[in-house]
Amino acid sequence: ILDGFDLGVGMVHPFAAKTDKERRLVMNAIGPLWDGNEVWLVTFGGALFAAFPEAYATAFSAFYLPFMLLLVALIFRAVSLEFRSKVESPTWRSIWDWGFFGGSSLAALLMGVAVGNSILGLAIGPDKNYAGTLMDMLNPYALLVGVTTLTLFAMHGLIYLYMKTEGDLQKRIHPMMWKGFGLFLIFFILTTIATLVVKPEVTDNLREEPIGWVVVLAVILALANIPRAIFQMKEF
Repeated sequence: ILDGFDLGVGMVHPFAAKTDKERRLVMNAIGPLWDGNEVWLVTFGGALFAAFPEAYATAFSAFYLPFMLLLVALIFRAVSLEFRSKVESPTWRSIWDWGFFGGSSLAALLMGVAVGNSILGLAIGPDKNYAGTLMDMLNPYALLVGVTTLTLFAMHGLIYLYMKTEGDLQKRIHPMMWKGFGLFLIFFILTTIATLVVKPEVTDNLREEPIGWVVVLAVILALANIPRAIFQMKEF
């Protein structure tokens, strides 16, 4: 919720913005927000360490390398935002534009892969350390959740950019919002089906506590609201 549109803006900006001015406008759209929106990462890490140190240690034993790559991606993204306008050179700015794209995309993918592995389950040994390998975490299901996360954030970023821009750039973004929603919906359905296949027990709680179907209904209504809002030009 807090950082998805920031990462999404980074992923779509090379394709939505055609000129140097438009790319600068796209970056400026998240300029006052992106650093504050990432504070939740620090808060989450600190709170997890303080409240559940063993869970923190176990999580890092499994996700140490992905977490380090996530930090590299976020740092590279921040540096790209800050350094892009330091030199009046098309080559210099192009390098940082693609650095912004790469850092944003890698961060989103890694978050999705981590969530996918958490849903699927991790091989934790009796010493509470991860007993698998990095390749075990790059399984098809986790990668599918990672790609679904990419499409979700990209759609979120496009809707945010439509809200924050005007003129030709905004007109160009409007059809991209529809494509972003369509792509996300396809992967959302695929991920839902894959989850029911590889983790059929996820529906046990719904059978035991039928009130849980309210959450399922809320998700469906939230998804249905996206095309309605885009069609009615109510991007907020």
